[in-house]
Amino acid sequence: MKLTRRLWLHGALVPALATLGALVVAGQLFRVDLERALDRALLAQAAVESVSLFDGPGQKVHLHMAVSPLVEQVRPFAPQGYLYQADGQLVMRYPPVPEGAPEEPPRVPDSRDGEPVLVTEVSADGNRWREVMVNVRSPHGERYGLRLLASLGQVDRSVDSYFRLAFSMAAVMGVVLLGVQTTLARRMARRLEAITLNLGKLREGDLASPMEVDAGKDEIGQLSAALAEATARVRGAREAQERLVADAAHELRTPLALMRTSMDLALRRERSPDELRASLRDARAEVDRLAVLADTLLDMASAGRGSWDRKKGDLREVVSQAVEGARAEAERRGMLVHLEAPALAEAWFDAGSLRQAVDNLLSNALKFSPEGGEIHVRLSLEGERYRVAVTDAGPGIPVSEREAVFAPFHRVAGAEGRPGAGLGLAIVREVARRHGGQAYVDPAWGQGARVVLELPSAPRAEG
Repeated sequence: MKLTRRLWLHGALVPALATLGALVVAGQLFRVDLERALDRALLAQAAVESVSLFDGPGQKVHLHMAVSPLVEQVRPFAPQGYLYQADGQLVMRYPPVPEGAPEEPPRVPDSRDGEPVLVTEVSADGNRWREVMVNVRSPHGERYGLRLLASLGQVDRSVDSYFRLAFSMAAVMGVVLLGVQTTLARRMARRLEAITLNLGKLREGDLASPMEVDAGKDEIGQLSAALAEATARVRGAREAQERLVADAAHELRTPLALMRTSMDLALRRERSPDELRASLRDARAEVDRLAVLADTLLDMASAGRGSWDRKKGDLREVVSQAVEGARAEAERRGMLVHLEAPALAEAWFDAGSLRQAVDNLLSNALKFSPEGGEIHVRLSLEGERYRVAVTDAGPGIPVSEREAVFAPFHRVAGAEGRPGAGLGLAIVREVARRHGGQAYVDPAWGQGARVVLELPSAPRAEG
C-alpha cells in the first residue's frame, strides 16, 4: 500500500469511522439521559399530584394541572393525567377527552400502595409515550390510580437533531481530514522521493552529484540530513582512498624505477663482481625502502579497521612505554626525552593502536630534532579529554602546512632527504579519529613543533 493511501486510511478514514462510532454511542447515551430526566419529571409531578388530590373543598378529588393558571402555556409539553377508581373506571383526565375520541379503557389500580410503575407504550399512530402509574388512597381509605403520560416525541426529536448535527460535523471533519492527509501525503511523498533518488545515486556509486537536503526539522528532515552527511563522508573517504592509492603508486614507482635502472645497467654489458655487488646493494636498499613503505601502508590500513580491543586502561603506562622505547635512539643521537604525566590516567582505548600513534609522534620528533636537543612529552587531562603533547626543538611546521602534514605521503619542505614515507602523522590522526578525538599542530607553540593527540576520557562509539 502506498504512503498516500495509508495516510488516507489511517489519518482520515479510520478516525472518521471511529468518530462516527463514538457519536452513535454518545447519541444513545444522550437518549437514555433524556429519558431518565423525563422519568424524574414524571415522578416529581406524580408526587405532587398524589399528595394534593384530595385537598379541594370537601376533600373532593381533583387534578391540579387541570386548574392551573398556566394550563395554556404548559399544554404543549405538560404530561397527560388520568385518575381511576378502584374498579378501573376513569374519574377524570387532563386534558379533557376530545370529541369523537374513543373511550379510555378501564385500568384497575395495583393493590400495592405508593410504588410507582414506569412503562413505555406505543400508540396507534406510532408515537412513544412514557407512563407512570401510582396507587393513592383517599382520607376515607378509598383506593385510586393516578396515571401520568408524557410523550417521548420531544426526546426523539432532540436525539434526531443531535444525530443530524453530529453526522454533519463528522462528515465535514472527514472531508477536512481527507484534504489535510492528502496534502501531507503528497508533501511527504515528494520528500521521500528525494531521499529515494539520493539512495539510488548511492546504489549506482554516484557520489559526485549534489544531494538534495530536506529543509524540514522532523524525522524525515533529520534522515535526509544524516544521509547527506553520510554521503559526504563516504565521498571524502573515497577521495582520500583514491589519493592514498595514487600517492602510494607514486611512492612505489620511484624505488621500482631505480631497481629496474640498476638491473638494466648491470645486464647491458659484462660487469665485474664488484660492480654487480654494488648494483645488488643498490637494489637491496630499494627493496628495504619498499618494505618500509609496505609496512607503513599496512599500519595505515590497520588504523582504519574496526577490529579494535578497547578496554579501560592507564594511558600513562602506554605513553611511558613509548617514551622508554624512543630513549635508546635519542641517547644514540645525544638527545633527551622528558615525560610529564599524572600518576594515573584512566581511559578507554585500544592499546596497540594508541602505542603506534605515540611511537609515530616520537619518531617524527626525533627525525626533526637536532642532535643534543630535547623532546618533551606531556600527558594531561583537559576537561573531558586527555592530551598527549610531543614537543621538539626542530625547525617547526609552517602555518600553511599545519593541516597538510596529516595527509598521507605529505612532507614538509626540507624533509625530502629524511627517512620515512610521510604516513606517520596520517596514522596518528586516524587513530585519534577512531577514538573520538583529534590530532593537530598546536598553533600557539613558538620554537619547534608541538603535535597534540587528544582522546576522550569516557568511552565513545567508533567513528
